[in-house]
Parts: sequence; C-alpha cells; structure tokens
Amino acid sequence: MHILQILPALDEGGVERGAVELNREFVRRGHVSTVISCGGRLVPVVEREGGRHVTLDVKSKNPLTALPRAAALRHALAALRPDLIHVRSRVPGWLVRLANRPLRLPVVSTVHGFNSVSAYSRIMTAGERVICPSTAVLDYVRSHYGTPDERLRLIPRGIDPQRFDPVLTDPAFMADFRRRFAMEGRFVVLGVGRITQLKGYDVLIDATAAARDRLPAIKTVIVGGAESARADYAQTLRERVRSLGLDDHVVFAGSQSRVAEIYACGHVLVSGNRAKPEAFGRSMAEALAMGCPVIATRFGGALDIVREGVNGWLVEPGDAAQLADRLVEASRHTLTGLREDALARFSLDQMVNKTLAVYEEVLAARRTEKKGEPR
Repeated sequence: MHILQILPALDEGGVERGAVELNREFVRRGHVSTVISCGGRLVPVVEREGGRHVTLDVKSKNPLTALPRAAALRHALAALRPDLIHVRSRVPGWLVRLANRPLRLPVVSTVHGFNSVSAYSRIMTAGERVICPSTAVLDYVRSHYGTPDERLRLIPRGIDPQRFDPVLTDPAFMADFRRRFAMEGRFVVLGVGRITQLKGYDVLIDATAAARDRLPAIKTVIVGGAESARADYAQTLRERVRSLGLDDHVVFAGSQSRVAEIYACGHVLVSGNRAKPEAFGRSMAEALAMGCPVIATRFGGALDIVREGVNGWLVEPGDAAQLADRLVEASRHTLTGLREDALARFSLDQMVNKTLAVYEEVLAARRTEKKGEPR
C-alpha cells in the first residue's frame, strides 16, 4: 500500500511526531510512505527511516494563493498516485479537497483537537473515515458535526516502547539534570509542554505554594519553552514564583529533548490544562510508560488515560487547592504497574495496526463500489 500523509509542517509537536512514527512503522511493515508538508527539522528523520518527503506549501492560510497551491498539490498527487491520503490538519484538508476532485483518491482524516466549530473546521470530518484520538474528541465531532458513527473510528495515540523504557534511560543525563535543577532528595512534580496559558502553569505554581507547608520537599520542574509571542506570559509566571517565595520550589528547565529521562526523574506529572482539554495527552501516556503517575484535569483525553487512584488522580480545571491536595496524596502513595497498563492500552503497535485496518476498510469499500459501477 502507498500511504500519503499530509500536514502543515514537520517541526516538533504531537501531530508531527505521530506522522513521523507512522511513517517509520509503515515502512517497517513493507508499505510505501510519503509525507507532504512545507518542511521542518523532522524531514531528515522521515527520509532516514525510509519515507519520502515532498515539500509543498500546505501551511499558509492565505486564500489568495489557495488555488495555485492546490494545483501544485494536484500535480504531486497525480505523479505519486498514492492508494490513500491521510489528512492531519485543516489547511491541508482544504487543499486536498480542491486538488483531489479530478483524482478521487480515498481520504482519511484525523481530528487532533477541539477546534472551534465552524465551516472551516468541518473539513476534518470530510474523510471517508474520521479518526479520533480519544472518546472526548469522538463525542465532540459527533455532537457538533453530526458525523455518523459508521465513519468515526477511535484510535488512541501510541507510545513507542523503545523510546519510553526506564531500562534504556541515560543515567549520566539524569544525574546531570537532577544536579542542575537541585532535585536530589526532593518530591519532583513535572509540568511538561510549551509555556502557554492553556497549560495552566499558573495553577500548578499556586498549587505548589498551597502544598509547600505539608510537603516541604516539593520541587516543581516546568519543562518547555515559550515562543517569542508568549514571552510576556512566561515572565509573568516567573514573577509569580518570586512573589510567592517559591524560588527553591519551582524551576523552569526550558525546552528539553530527552523527555523520557525527564519523566523518569519525576515522582508525578501534572497535566493541568484549564480552558481547552488535551485531545489525547501524549505526555500523560508517555509518563505512565516511564512509571511516573499523572494528575490531570478532569476533561478531554485525560478521561481515557487516568484511572483514579490506579495510575493517578483527576482534578477540576483551575482548582489549585484540589491540585495541592492531590500532590500531597501522591507523595504518600506508591502506584505500581503503570508501565504495563499504559503499554497494554496505548502501544504504538496497536495504534499502527488499527490505523492500517481503517485504510484497508476504506480501500475495500472503494473496490466494492467500483465493482458495482456499470461497465
């Protein structure tokens, strides 16, 4: 099978990482894999792992250039002749709609988040099958767009068991990371992800302050960079830490590439989205695979991942006092079997096999449709 994935860019992010993982696994299983994007630092990874990358501008939202960009995409699709197109974002979705009209190639889409309900976003439900990474996203698509159940498929994101394996961590990196951020002998609370208002880091900082008297050893480590447009918000968080007297209890570790080792350094991960839920929550599943329990906001993808008192705890959005209570509770309880449970429910193999099954389903339906056409 020749599978073509299309997404705006191949820089770091959950959607991009998922596309790269699928590319690798498709090639391993003997399929031909092509990825179309406007480029990015993950392009060499796609090519090194046996896939082909085609660089086209499928990112710009400028409507004035949409038609020539769709024409360029049509030319590429006609030359590549993939068996199936997998659309992973809205701009590529609209360009595929325009480019694919004369070609009629089968299309599958993945809805990666809770985008605003609009005619623009509806394109992500136009695939012959619509993949959703969590029950919450599936319910959102069904209720807001009326997508029939026979076209919806629930496929959680997958964890790479080789990348996230406590046995394969780098002890030297972990020792250095602990030393640099003064984590030895502390109860380490992790917040992992880009610094934006959506991540609820202000609530995590307030919860750290509220838990400090009961948990003097608490050390909250916020791992993630801030884009230049959000530099003011990052500075606001740092000022909040100082004003609460938390300089010894909260540190900002910046962007880090060795996230598996960082999860292994933590005693608990907090996923505290406050306004917009995680569509799935890769960081939660990955942390669990590294044996690190999770405290998460009670909505979105967390509801599929976190089992109260089994692999973590759920809290109400924006409730710093409740989060503080759960941090103290986490410090007093040891949860076991986290990795085994995470891999049983969210393995990479499971994700790939289910995705390929959806492709086969779509292609089989097309073959049946062709047989029924008059000669």
